Amino acid sequence: MQKTITRIHDFKLPTAILGACLLQDHRELIAACLDGIYRVELDTKKHQRIGGHDSYVSSAVYIPEQQTFITAGYDGKLKWFSAQDNSLLREEKVHAFWSWDMALSADQRWLASVTGQYLAGDYKYSPAQETEASVKILDATDGKLVHALRHVPSVQSVAFSHNSQWIAAGNLMGEVRVWDVASGEQVGGFESKDFTSWGIIKSHCYLGGIFAMEFSPDDSELIVCGMGDMRDPMAGNGKQLWQRWNWKESKLVAQTNEKQAGEGLMESLVLHPARDSFLMGGRLRGGDWNAALFDLSSGERIGTIKSGYRITQMLFDNQGRLVVVGGQGQPGKSNEGKFPDFGRVEVYELKT
Repeated sequence: MQKTITRIHDFKLPTAILGACLLQDHRELIAACLDGIYRVELDTKKHQRIGGHDSYVSSAVYIPEQQTFITAGYDGKLKWFSAQDNSLLREEKVHAFWSWDMALSADQRWLASVTGQYLAGDYKYSPAQETEASVKILDATDGKLVHALRHVPSVQSVAFSHNSQWIAAGNLMGEVRVWDVASGEQVGGFESKDFTSWGIIKSHCYLGGIFAMEFSPDDSELIVCGMGDMRDPMAGNGKQLWQRWNWKESKLVAQTNEKQAGEGLMESLVLHPARDSFLMGGRLRGGDWNAALFDLSSGERIGTIKSGYRITQMLFDNQGRLVVVGGQGQPGKSNEGKFPDFGRVEVYELKT
């Protein structure tokens, strides 16, 4: 059944948002931005820069039981803050390279952060081996390392299962590995070559990979997204692509309907609270949407958004509204030392 997705609220932040989380009452947002960490009041549109990293801030998660939020950045650090007064409680240097993505387990016990730099390992430009373990699992309370897991860099996305038993991570080459959280043992995975491009025009290297992932409601499958293959990876005109895999059997179950997809890199996934559908969003290169709602059982597209900007993360609040964040282009010319705001926050209602 088709759904109407209507924008009901929107405003800007100074710089593009790469990740976000909602706080306890879902009236406030922590935004991980290019220039730091912002605390945002969704209703009033008020925002305050409350901290930062030594480089871009890539992710944010909230731990209700601890009343803390955690950010990750391209400086390889994770930082713990008090949600009550924004004070910095702890920071850990987790990676030598960037933290591409971070996730919190549903039981709030574990944090995961992924890293990895793509360097040519041979004359075919296959990725070189890791210089550090690409997947780190930490105790969410004290930041102590629990597991350092091997993968093929760069590892760009990570997700915990809903039962907090498994963790999955996907990389540049379209390979997903799944581990048991308690033991650190690899228990499944798969490889899809559909997300990775080898540049024939302009760029002779690999580009693409898996940019976001979510476990299905029963944890038996993984939904992953990115962008389809291109002859010219710099063009960004690959198909808006998601795939659903049985990760225990390495079996492709479903994927984007060819007739329902345009062009552009997809880098955000979120399950609907009803657990019967999911949203995928990202950038628009060609077509009429850059975020869409898909029925989980049939894979059919049942609603669309054309935001006019790059979507980096989507979240549902406790009223079933969709919160969308991202950035619109690059900053224009400065006006007396101030650049125009190019971070974006929007709220949508979904109705049948």
